[in-house]
Amino acid sequence: MEDRKLPETDMPQPLLFQLSEAAVQGLEFYPAVWSAAEALTATDPAVRHQGLQEINETEAARYSPLIVYLLITMLIDPDLNLRCQVIRSLARIMGVDEQGRTSPETVRQCLCGHLGAIRTREVYALLQAVEHQPSCEDEVVVLLGCCSYAGNHLGDILNERSNSLGIRRMAARFIGRVGFLSALPVVDRLAGRLETRLQGQQAMPFAPRDAGDEVHLLPELKKALDLLSAP
Repeated sequence: MEDRKLPETDMPQPLLFQLSEAAVQGLEFYPAVWSAAEALTATDPAVRHQGLQEINETEAARYSPLIVYLLITMLIDPDLNLRCQVIRSLARIMGVDEQGRTSPETVRQCLCGHLGAIRTREVYALLQAVEHQPSCEDEVVVLLGCCSYAGNHLGDILNERSNSLGIRRMAARFIGRVGFLSALPVVDRLAGRLETRLQGQQAMPFAPRDAGDEVHLLPELKKALDLLSAP
């Protein structure tokens, strides 16, 4: 599909975003950033991809709470490739740029504030993204680290037997990596139950095995328990 050109605008020079002094030289890009922000809301995935590319090129997300908010709403974007790109764009806000500069504190606070309000749906979407592109795992760790209640959501996802084993395994991994002690009881109970089941299976070696059996979660659960109990 051929990318659609973003609409041009002759909007005057209102201060659409409050940039740091380090980004003042980018004021001439405001019309482009505004058009790119509008593209993020398009129904056509190709237009959304192009809009995000423009946002990343101008680094607008590092200086604009408005752009940060728009990107957070895209954590559940149906296009998994785009969702992974959004995750990376948001995680970069918490780091330093190529010149070693950090984003303004107001932008970082905006990001953490909105991430702190995400619910199980968004957390599940983050796990789906990592399952789709494992290379964005570290970025998801950064985002989940900004959400103090994410441990509860991960625990719910881990405990829900209707979820795929891949998603549940991912939930256990992030509980351990981020260090969500609030989910420790869930991990401990599930690990204990599966250990008992595994012992029963070992006592009956000729019984048929289910490839989707929950006992396959045990290695990840044990890793999480080790990380959560580490000093």
